[in-house]
Amino acid sequence: MNFLKYIPHGCLLFFLIAALAYTSCKKIDGYNSVVSNDKTKPGVVTAVKVVNFNGGAYITYTLPNSANILYVQANYAISDKATRQTKSSYYSDSITVSGFAASKDYKVVLYTVSRANIKSDSVVVVVHPATPPYQLVYASLVAQNAFGGVNIHALNKTQDPIGIVSLLPDSNSTRLKIQDQHYTTTDAINYTLRGYDTLPKPFAFYVTDQWGNVSDTMYTTVHPIFETLMNKQLFQPYVLPTDVPNYQNGYYNLSNMWNNTSSEPGYNTEQPILASPTKPFIWPAWATFDMGQSARLSRYMCWFRTGGSNEFVWNSGAPETWVLWGREDTPQDEVMPADSTQLPAVGAKTPGGWINMGKFNAPPKPAHNPLTNEDIDTWNAGFNFDLSIDLPKVRYLRLECFHTMGGTDNYFGIMEMSVYGNPQ
Repeated sequence: MNFLKYIPHGCLLFFLIAALAYTSCKKIDGYNSVVSNDKTKPGVVTAVKVVNFNGGAYITYTLPNSANILYVQANYAISDKATRQTKSSYYSDSITVSGFAASKDYKVVLYTVSRANIKSDSVVVVVHPATPPYQLVYASLVAQNAFGGVNIHALNKTQDPIGIVSLLPDSNSTRLKIQDQHYTTTDAINYTLRGYDTLPKPFAFYVTDQWGNVSDTMYTTVHPIFETLMNKQLFQPYVLPTDVPNYQNGYYNLSNMWNNTSSEPGYNTEQPILASPTKPFIWPAWATFDMGQSARLSRYMCWFRTGGSNEFVWNSGAPETWVLWGREDTPQDEVMPADSTQLPAVGAKTPGGWINMGKFNAPPKPAHNPLTNEDIDTWNAGFNFDLSIDLPKVRYLRLECFHTMGGTDNYFGIMEMSVYGNPQ
């Protein structure tokens, strides 16, 4: 079944940009311009060699001994329905052909083209690409039950641009309707689609690439797990002796972290300059609170401080690396691991009984300088952090910060935190 017809043209922009970026390095001014009056047919490339890779091949050659050569052109079919043309300047002794739909023999026709736009005789080369990246991703694709929906994960070892398309039957027909299109170049793909009730869902998934190739389709019935926003009215601080004090106690209190607003004042830990002489400031720092009920947690969201001039965006005491600890029994105080590389495994406990719910990293700062309005809007929308589906029920949570975005590593702050899970 051809699922390309289900892909809206606007959603292919990701792949268009990727393709342009890939081919731009091959662009040479004057490819299509006549810059010589020498109409002599150029010689052909010789000593051709092929090195195949996933979805493509490198072709090396020796150019004819002529100053009139402008570029080498490769024409080739990448599937039964699509062809490509690639060019490489006379400064290079190689050309890359890519986008093939399968791992099999393909004919590539090479020409040299002169400065007068005269083509040589053809040289036919046979390439046999290794398995294309989109097929590798499809072979590793797994969809499983998740809180509120379905979790999708796969491996993209080549880190090529690919898209995973998720579909469900239309409520008024059996026709499949796109639910989500996830485009990425990351190697370890792991994301969750949420917002579904707990009734079985007959999902379908396929993988596509920037050349329009489409994998087979995987069908699976997903049983979303119930999740709800935990009741913040039940939350309260559970201060233990080693917990870090609040900054300006009474103003930047821990309880501000669940007051349903990301506006000032949020929660902020004590800063070193204000630390008591009898209780030196300790880093890393942690704080503990009670959700008021036990639940299997699915995820949480955090909003960080913005500032009137956006001076705190990806800066200051916003946590960059932290761990979330949890437990259901009455908390025991202990000094938590001082190094984020020395944590127990996710789901395992410290000697004092705190369960590692996961180590987390804030999304990296965008490359834009200064930050764009879109960057700031993304920041203000908050960030979602998923938890392992295998974690046990917990009631008490402990946030331990290791590094901050501003590099201060001596205090941290969170404006608002929302926790989701199943208390049933």
